[in-house]
Amino acid sequence: MSHATAPILHWFLPTGGDGRDPGGVTAVQARSAAATRREVDVGYMSQVARAAERVGFAKLLTPVGLGCVDPWVLTSAVAASTERIGFLVAFRAGLAQPTLVAQQADTFRRLFGDRIALNVVTGGDPGEQRAYGDHLPKDERYVRTGELMQVVRGLLDGESVDLRGRHVHVENARLHGPVLSTPVPLYFGGASDAAEEVAARHAEVQLLWGEPPAEVAERIARLRRRAQLLGRTMRFGLRLHVISRDTAAEAWGEADRILAGLDPDAVRASQARFARMDSTGQARMTALHGGSAQNLTVAPNLWAGIGLVREGAGTALVGSHDEVAARLVEYHRLGVDEFVLSGYPHLEEAYRVGEEVAPRLRGLTRPLHTDFSVSAVSGAVT
Repeated sequence: MSHATAPILHWFLPTGGDGRDPGGVTAVQARSAAATRREVDVGYMSQVARAAERVGFAKLLTPVGLGCVDPWVLTSAVAASTERIGFLVAFRAGLAQPTLVAQQADTFRRLFGDRIALNVVTGGDPGEQRAYGDHLPKDERYVRTGELMQVVRGLLDGESVDLRGRHVHVENARLHGPVLSTPVPLYFGGASDAAEEVAARHAEVQLLWGEPPAEVAERIARLRRRAQLLGRTMRFGLRLHVISRDTAAEAWGEADRILAGLDPDAVRASQARFARMDSTGQARMTALHGGSAQNLTVAPNLWAGIGLVREGAGTALVGSHDEVAARLVEYHRLGVDEFVLSGYPHLEEAYRVGEEVAPRLRGLTRPLHTDFSVSAVSGAVT
């Protein structure tokens, strides 16, 4: 399926630390010095943000979890040092009441303009959820997430909301003088049946992780059907890492360097923790490599090596700039509207992807949409 509109590119803020090598993101775990050589501070995060803004990325995704700094505080600080780039702020559903979440988002757009989108995260690591004081089982967490999204959506649209749900109960909730110039889009991720039901009912953009094209196409088709049965339409985003170089040999050489630098003990510990998680999406990521460093190329130019140590998005597009752009177009033609990209380190790779891959992507999509702009802001995971 081809698109009449061009894909939108976003970048990632490494709020758990940055370096040349991948490491864990959302949960506390041991990380190599190379993965966290650049500590999180406002100065470095602002450098990454300004680089992404300079080369035309639309938004910056910030993860949420025990292993990274609080995204609301961090993005508020970074927004003050940027001018145009948007922020896709992740938050854990259920750890704050929906009226407060809506108020925080509305305050952000009041202070910084229409530069805020919300990434609603249900949580897939029971141990981390318990550390936050959340003891609901998985399916009930998704019920709560759907109720929260319903309230947040109404409040940010300027409505007065009453809801008595299984987990969320608000009476006469409203925002004081909300800013209504542009809607705040709700992004959402999740691969279980319960998650897809929430997505179909409430999400503006469903975020997927980088699986082989056939699997992405199947998920998009299924989610689109579910939304249509409810009288809704939705957009789709794909979360991917990128290792793009002037030649394919250079790119795969970098992938080999990353793989050689992974501590086998860290790989085993990470895989053991992933196995304890109740996330369907994480299970799908793990199934791509099975915890083994053998046969990590799971589709043309799609490499699963990062998922040996990193939870969540664990695949990277690896190849020449032309090859990476071609693979992005392939996913776009399957129905992907937006890409949330990242690379190690995030400062240098923002420039590389923005200056080398994005122009090639513009060239390949121009026949589909002559007014393509990588910096177009849509009404749009770790």
